[in-house]
Amino acid sequence: MESRKLVGQTASTGFQVGVRRTLPISPERAWTFLTSPEGIELWLGHVSPLAFTEGEMFTSDEGIFGQFRVVKPFKQLRLKWGKKDWEKPSTLQIRLLSNHPDRTAISFHQENLDHPNTREQMKLQWENVLDAIRRKTNNVTDEEEMNHDE
Repeated sequence: MESRKLVGQTASTGFQVGVRRTLPISPERAWTFLTSPEGIELWLGHVSPLAFTEGEMFTSDEGIFGQFRVVKPFKQLRLKWGKKDWEKPSTLQIRLLSNHPDRTAISFHQENLDHPNTREQMKLQWENVLDAIRRKTNNVTDEEEMNHDE
């Protein structure tokens, strides 16, 4: 009898999920927003100010905790990321992918999730985060509009 893997199940890292959206913003603008207090609140919750250094630990008021493992400005964050009621943290990677100055794909990839339901919850969470980032970065200032026309 053949055993079937469930959607998002891997042999070595439990369940994983990836969500990606391409937004009409530069990688610098995407990074600046993601690491701003407003952006951080979307994917970590309310935390003390962060330096975004490798090894830095955090715990949010909402019970999200973790530690930054890789910090590559304007490109990538890799971190341990968990919720207070989880048995063990997952690995979350946020990547900014761009080969165009005013288009950036923001990718959330999470692995080491314990269950298909957790995977589905996190898929919805990252889709909502990306939708919020799209809404909040969609306001183009007059200065940016003028620079764009050059």
